[in-house]
Amino acid sequence: MRFFNSVSRNHILYSITTPNPTRSFLPKMDSGFGSNCSLMWFRKGLRIHDNPALQHAAYGSDFVYPVFVIDPHYMEPDPGAFSPGSSRAGVNRIKFLLESLSDLDSNLTNIGSKLVILKGEPSEILINCLKQWNIKKLCFEYDTDPYYQALDAKVEKYASSVGIEVSSHVSHTLFDPRDIIKKNGGKPPLTYKSFLKIAGEPSWACSPVSPGILSIPPVGDVGTLPVSFVPTLQELGYGDIGQHDFSPFKGGESEALKRLKQSFLDKDWVAKFEKPKGDPSSFLKPATTVLSPYLKFGCLSSRYFYQRLQETYDRVKNHTSPPVSLLGQLLWRDFFYTAALGTPNFDQMRDNKICKQIPWKDDSQLLAAWRDGRTGFPWIDAIMIQAGLNTCALQLHKWGWMHHLARHCVACFLTRGDLFIHWEKGRDVFERLLIDSDWAINNGNWLWLSCSSFFYEVLFFNGVMVHFFSLTVSLFLAAERTRIPCRYPCRVVLTRYHRIYSPISFGKKYDPNGDFIRHFLPVLKDMPKQYIYEPWTAPTSVQKKANCIIGKDYPRPLVPHDSASKECKRKLAEAYALNRNKNGIVSEEDLRSLRRKLEEGVNEESGPRRLKQKLIH
Repeated sequence: MRFFNSVSRNHILYSITTPNPTRSFLPKMDSGFGSNCSLMWFRKGLRIHDNPALQHAAYGSDFVYPVFVIDPHYMEPDPGAFSPGSSRAGVNRIKFLLESLSDLDSNLTNIGSKLVILKGEPSEILINCLKQWNIKKLCFEYDTDPYYQALDAKVEKYASSVGIEVSSHVSHTLFDPRDIIKKNGGKPPLTYKSFLKIAGEPSWACSPVSPGILSIPPVGDVGTLPVSFVPTLQELGYGDIGQHDFSPFKGGESEALKRLKQSFLDKDWVAKFEKPKGDPSSFLKPATTVLSPYLKFGCLSSRYFYQRLQETYDRVKNHTSPPVSLLGQLLWRDFFYTAALGTPNFDQMRDNKICKQIPWKDDSQLLAAWRDGRTGFPWIDAIMIQAGLNTCALQLHKWGWMHHLARHCVACFLTRGDLFIHWEKGRDVFERLLIDSDWAINNGNWLWLSCSSFFYEVLFFNGVMVHFFSLTVSLFLAAERTRIPCRYPCRVVLTRYHRIYSPISFGKKYDPNGDFIRHFLPVLKDMPKQYIYEPWTAPTSVQKKANCIIGKDYPRPLVPHDSASKECKRKLAEAYALNRNKNGIVSEEDLRSLRRKLEEGVNEESGPRRLKQKLIH
């Protein structure tokens, strides 16, 4: 797109109603009006390789407009947020996106095109583009996110009304979630095993995915629309933010393919990868691929990743299998995408049929202490904190990434382990700060880690233990009541929420010396090994020698872990009993009543038998 070379770098973003000040600098070229013009709408899928929507846009077209819209909903600065960024995304994720866009622009230039950047409400911008550029074909990657579903519906409605061909391609996931739901009778499968059974093998698996097209038709005249270059953070209004504040992970397709290549140099590691194994305390070299942010933005095709894995498994005799293998992680990703698409109100507790209704605590001070790494438990705080220059900055704020086991630990601590804070609150923090935050996966993991959904329970019938998925509890019990005589008592034992990630002993398993803590919590760097995970137990003389007085230089624990976790267990037992008694239909008044009961300290033995707390060591 030759005219971009003549555009002043100072021209960045203008209102759609503002006359384009660069028009006089654009060379004379064919307008494209009356020609066969296509528009490729980029949102995710920020790549050239395995991009069927881009290929379809280029096929048979005289001009192709590759468009990305800077959406204020996600990218406009929010000065009232608890960290730098917009109302929805932290500055790390925005920076990662901008780097991905710059790389996409460079890769498009290599094949004869250029990324067209516009700013505004996406559906309004797209409809205006369709009108002004006389577009005959609109192409984009299918997205299950409710926000984009709504945008797509609005744009598709207009395009169809004026005879524009609309082509939506599934390439962000291995399977089309709609097909899985259809095969399952119109409902999403809610266990991993049932998902795999229904999904089978991807239809495209035997054919190599496209490495990318070699050329693309040029961009036509942009008319009066104010196009721009990919903006910088400063140009978006984020001011001068020091480089040391940013994530070490750079965005873009080129970086994604480089990281993938480096990971596959060790084929034995790839073949033997086994989750949940891995060292969450490994910070100099992460113990995973760190490909999740590239998959989230579509800089890396999950289908290409899938085929590279299959090639490795064919060459290595002994390898792990789903659900613990790397392939299993890709399938988990599709599982959550499918569950999210087929579940109304997936991102909330209320009116979510697969979510347990639990009277979580609303305590902004406890939430802020967890978020800011001030819980008084070094293992939890070290996960949430990384040392900055002369100050402490949040690890999430600085890196925007953490190991999956570390995520499990801090999520458990916030919800069912210690603080009993609503999972939606933790979800919001992760959604804002993680560079790989993905709507379906983030919500799905918080539902699971808070024991609100996606986990197993154990049921005893007449001394026989039966495993079954929690979401089928009421249906299973109802069916059994019609078949089993009353003399056979039914006893339910709920196991998952009794397995708690200890904020003290879990980290010791991987890092007995506390190097991870010493690195990210320098205030504790001189604390002796025997006290590093429980510094409040150190004698005053030891604290003075370590230059860290607990309660002054480092906070005391927010809660006593043993009693707090037992209280969480008691509350969950009561909540589960309420959900069973109400067959999952729990009203707001039911929750308020239970909350009052719990706050009054009523401890009636109704529902499951109280079990001894089991820590995950």
